Amino acid sequence: MKRWLVALLVLGLSALAQEALKVGVVVSATGPAASLGIPERNTFLMLQEMLDRTGGVAGRKVQFVILDDASDTTQAVRNTRRLVEEGVVAIIGTTTTPASLGMIPVVAEAKVPMISLAASKDIIYPVDAQRHWVFKTPQTEELMARAIVADMVARGVKTVAYIGFNDAYGEGWARFFEAEAKAKGLQVVASERYNRTDTSVTGQVLRIIARRPDAVLIGASGTPAVLPQRTLKERAYAGFIYQTHGVANPDFLRVGGKDVEGTLLPAGPILVAEQLPGTFPSKRVALDYIQRYEAKYGIGSYSTFGSHAWDAWLILKPALERALKRADPAKALAAFRAALRDEIEATRNLVATHGVFTFSKEDHLGLRFEDAAVMVRVENGRWKLERTFR
Repeated sequence: MKRWLVALLVLGLSALAQEALKVGVVVSATGPAASLGIPERNTFLMLQEMLDRTGGVAGRKVQFVILDDASDTTQAVRNTRRLVEEGVVAIIGTTTTPASLGMIPVVAEAKVPMISLAASKDIIYPVDAQRHWVFKTPQTEELMARAIVADMVARGVKTVAYIGFNDAYGEGWARFFEAEAKAKGLQVVASERYNRTDTSVTGQVLRIIARRPDAVLIGASGTPAVLPQRTLKERAYAGFIYQTHGVANPDFLRVGGKDVEGTLLPAGPILVAEQLPGTFPSKRVALDYIQRYEAKYGIGSYSTFGSHAWDAWLILKPALERALKRADPAKALAAFRAALRDEIEATRNLVATHGVFTFSKEDHLGLRFEDAAVMVRVENGRWKLERTFR
């Protein structure tokens, strides 16, 4: 009898040691940012099916615990606390900048590594005591502002206006864009704000048009970015209209329709993967993701936002494999989380859909400008490659 009890105890401990590695995921699957968060959620659902078929990571099952923050910062923070309590080894998310910023103190206090899917440089810079635990995959507004201004200069733009979200995303874009524009000799003649849920921006647009800028940049994301552009078109504005990489999804084209024809925007190279030169480093990886995503969700359904989620997993998977050699999460979860954080930071020359990632103690984005940004135009309801920066 004693031998049976010992055998059962050993089996029980073995099963406990092989519990699934839980990875927390927070995305904005509903609310104003849903057009960004849905392809992120879909990517993790696709990954879960793939991992279930292939056996997970290093012989360990992986379970994505996916929570929706409804595009709300308070809910994102609440979700983060719940995931920490559930014993996740890492957290990926969330979709928007304000909510990602809200999550940082929670993961820092709990010492859980986090890979954000939002744009702002403020999420990962400076790498202080809190951001020590935080990484991200999307290009920063600073990196993409450099691409926009380079394109404006090439087109002979002299005066520019800005209208963006009245939140951390819009303010970050205003700060980096205006600094880059002024550094390259462009005059910023107007700077306006609006809320993600606003239904009219007529006043802001009239003030912009009165200044007669050569170009206007809309610092917004998702389908709410259509409103200023539609209003500019209704008021017969004839200059260049630029958007940020926050609109690089099919819903922007669908909702914007003819009003977004001719839009210029910087984007991750995956948006126009088939049009990239054969030597572009991320082309093969990007086409692989597109093929997998469209096989599951339909032709033309992929977006750059889902591929940010894919890139997060491309980074996390080898880091998990290395961390499992250093610590056992079933026995010492805190030690494993710390080891995993270190292994994420040790990522070098990892080719993903948006570029090549090389992290360091000072850089938790790790993308090179020439590999991570291209300029795109909306033409006949499709994305057309305008230029690369290689």
